[in-house]
Amino acid sequence: MALPNLTLSLQFGDLQDAAVHRAALPRHRVARCIRHALDADAEITVRIVDADEGQSLNRDYRGKDYATNVLTFDYATEPMVMADLVLCAPVVAREAAELKKPLAEHYAHLLVHGTLHAQGWDHETSEADAEAMEARETEVLAGLGQPNPYA
Repeated sequence: MALPNLTLSLQFGDLQDAAVHRAALPRHRVARCIRHALDADAEITVRIVDADEGQSLNRDYRGKDYATNVLTFDYATEPMVMADLVLCAPVVAREAAELKKPLAEHYAHLLVHGTLHAQGWDHETSEADAEAMEARETEVLAGLGQPNPYA
């Protein structure tokens, strides 16, 4: 089965340790993670930001005044998925260290997670929805050769 088509824009904000994050996120790896999580063709922008930009976006669009690991701005799911994924580099790096996981592995999980959100998956609506989304994330990541992020 062919994977969906993806038009990808990958952007890096003004990061203090940009080289570390660029190394963990080569364009082909970002595209592979997203395409495996898609059910339809997509146009997606992935932006890697610092804590200030992450906090500002989370505050302005979600009313939560802190930087979070990934924000998904979904604009359409039909006829194609259109979304922006914003990943906050310092938060992702801190979480990866706390979880004792390679940075690239944690980014892969969050790219899949954000892509599922862009298609309407939601883990905050019910326990059943959370379990379904986690199962789908685990399935996609296994297909990418990544371990279960919830194990």
